[in-house]
Amino acid sequence: MRGYGRDMIDRFLRQAGSLPLAALIGLAACSGGGSDSGGYVPPPPAPPPVSSSEPEWQPGVFEAASRFKDRCEIPRSGVDLEGNPYPDEPGSTTIENFWLRSWTHETYLWNDEVPDEDPASYDSRLAYFDILRTTAVTPSGAPKDQFHFSEPTEQFLADRNAAPSAGYGARIRTYAARPPRDVRVLYTDPGTPASAVVDGQQQLVRGSRILEVDGVDLVWADTAAEIDTLLAGLYPDAVGEVHSFLVEDPGDPEPREIMLTAAAVSTVPVGRVEALDQPGGRVGYLLLNTFSPYSTEEALIDAMRELEAAAVDDLVLDLRYNGGGLLAIASQLSYMIAGPGYTSGRTFERLRFNDDAGAYNPVTGAFNDPTPFFATALGFSVADGTPLPRLDLRRVYVLATEATCSASESVINALRGVDFEVVLIGDTTCGKPYGFYPTDNCGETYYTIQFQGVNNKGFGDYPNGFTPRNSGAIYAESVPGCTAPDDLSADLGDPAEALLRAALDYRETGQCLGGMATASSRASSPASQTPSLAEGRPLPVLVDPMTVNRDMRLPNEGGRL
Repeated sequence: MRGYGRDMIDRFLRQAGSLPLAALIGLAACSGGGSDSGGYVPPPPAPPPVSSSEPEWQPGVFEAASRFKDRCEIPRSGVDLEGNPYPDEPGSTTIENFWLRSWTHETYLWNDEVPDEDPASYDSRLAYFDILRTTAVTPSGAPKDQFHFSEPTEQFLADRNAAPSAGYGARIRTYAARPPRDVRVLYTDPGTPASAVVDGQQQLVRGSRILEVDGVDLVWADTAAEIDTLLAGLYPDAVGEVHSFLVEDPGDPEPREIMLTAAAVSTVPVGRVEALDQPGGRVGYLLLNTFSPYSTEEALIDAMRELEAAAVDDLVLDLRYNGGGLLAIASQLSYMIAGPGYTSGRTFERLRFNDDAGAYNPVTGAFNDPTPFFATALGFSVADGTPLPRLDLRRVYVLATEATCSASESVINALRGVDFEVVLIGDTTCGKPYGFYPTDNCGETYYTIQFQGVNNKGFGDYPNGFTPRNSGAIYAESVPGCTAPDDLSADLGDPAEALLRAALDYRETGQCLGGMATASSRASSPASQTPSLAEGRPLPVLVDPMTVNRDMRLPNEGGRL
């Protein structure tokens, strides 16, 4: 529950149709930056002199993208949030579209499957960008490219730098968007309005169902004005806004009214870290909600030091709501779990680009070196070269849902690629073995699939996700483990909570207990208990683009977008 503003809300609504269900369940920003090359990357060649005339479209002929870069319909002036001068020069929407066309041809993973339409025939850069992708489908019938979007560069930089934005500090999920709607709280961040205690009661708790916002019935509202009121309260624009909510807590049928005042809130990467005494040893529990922003590096290192000092024998890694982020930090985490015995000299992830790229990265121009298992801090928020703590374990239990995506899936794939045991508990992951380098042009940051990540064994074909072995999912990649429901019945980190309980039981018995072989988080979700009507105005589900990303950049590389 964070503020996006009317313009951002409109963008999210336009782009939501191009993103999978996993992207549509929450609002926790996951952003960051850096390149995977690990060394000097030469700057792109200077563009040729700017011509005053508009370029002309020739089907199948693509001029260098650098010829059209930063030639803007509305040039910016001054410096950005990070102090970098804007490079913009006067141009036009047509020239911006020509840049999108050439940039897509140079860097898009499936560049031979993109329609070639005249850039001048589109008067909106966002509308033109929307067609610059493949329309092919996977064997399961899902779109091959489910991750094609953009956002204002100002928003991207704010997310990357963990700049506070207006919100309450709660992550919500819309289980049913049409009446009777079902919107619930997944978790709250500490020290935020949502987690504040008023009259002995925390404002919002895990599983709280939102029934009304500012007097409007969220469950049954059906006019445009009512939907606008709901959105304004759920996603406040400014710090200091006050909104009323009627909520129903788990196990308590008596609704209660609360008042929430929007505050400047930032992403909290590590939600909880615990050492649990269990039969057969001590089990670490780590709730990691994002691999971005830059502050994740410090938070994650601190958490792993705590688990190292506790001498844990096993680890339950909770990635159920982690949509991705910085791949380098995902690599660091994998090293800290497995240690050098499994990872030394091996590849965390190698990138596959389009067929025209050869041995080079078409985005950076550098040789396509693989990403290693990083054993030191990289300078995101901890001094570069600082040795990382490590647990030197033999296995990890990963808690997952359909919101487990991108860089989170890279952790699973990379560890399996070095024969480290991964046990998957929960549900099928989102299925995003792809990634991109967020790229700014004229104030808009674009995300287009530019590579597929493969592990040390060369495997990366999981577009339908990873799934516990007993799930019955046909097209997903099977991993040892058990299905279990994310039922909101207990706090995250509580050994009685369904996913964590299933992991602890599997650790002790090696079996799926409690009838979990036929239960999945989708089937047991609140939405399955109260089906939505086919008709009725849907409550828009806002998509934060960075909740489903694999971000390749490293710090201290010249601020390149």
